[in-house]
Amino acid sequence: MGRRTLVTPAGPLVRGAANGGASEPRTAGACRPPGRSNSPGLGVGGRATVRVLVVEDEVVLAEAIARGLRRQGMAVDLSFDGADALEKAAVNHYEVLVLDRDLPRVHGDQVCRRLASQGASTRILMLTAAGAVEDRVQGLELGADDYLGKPFAFSELVARVRALGRRSAQPTPPVLARGDLVVDRARRQASRAGQFLRLTRKELGVLEVLLAAEGAVISAEELLERVWDEHADPFTNTVRVTIGNLRRKLGPPPLIETVIGAGYRL
Repeated sequence: MGRRTLVTPAGPLVRGAANGGASEPRTAGACRPPGRSNSPGLGVGGRATVRVLVVEDEVVLAEAIARGLRRQGMAVDLSFDGADALEKAAVNHYEVLVLDRDLPRVHGDQVCRRLASQGASTRILMLTAAGAVEDRVQGLELGADDYLGKPFAFSELVARVRALGRRSAQPTPPVLARGDLVVDRARRQASRAGQFLRLTRKELGVLEVLLAAEGAVISAEELLERVWDEHADPFTNTVRVTIGNLRRKLGPPPLIETVIGAGYRL
């Protein structure tokens, strides 16, 4: 295998190097992804939280991609082989699946074919070093929605994932509002009575889900599913703590109601 370079948020990442793996990014001083907000916890513009499954058998490479996407405000899970990817896709809802083709256990082509044949709403982005025209055509004919060859610009990967996420999700307006509370989804900002709210990415994600529900009750489990990732403990008090912090930051009069035994609504 030759050397292949992947451009990540922190610089180039080499695949197939002499040690058989992927080296850490070697560009100094570029830890912040391009376009990332300097405001703590506000994430990056585009849309509400996108849940992504990255399927890549080179662990360091997969983790580097996941870190970069998480910095862009996305909830990211990882699979290192095709069988695990199919299992996770069967039990979790992902807007986007970033899929390498050359996977162990179940080949990436077979993963793509199975998901496409099931009519899943998950959009598939093939991310692979096989970037010739015939490879791209084959990937799209298997059922992939998009195809990006390596090496690639990380900003392009983010843009493609967001575009696929928009196609997967139900359309929602770019600005969500309830009374004097406004969430600008494009700018990833929230305000109340004209005052800017400094929210973390998770707080903003929870607020978006509650606003988009238009008064319907959203359970803690659904919030974990839509705003966090697979590593969130279903028995954790993370949602309760986040709701508490949101209430404090939103100020009076209170907006978020707890529906005992059911969840939360706004």
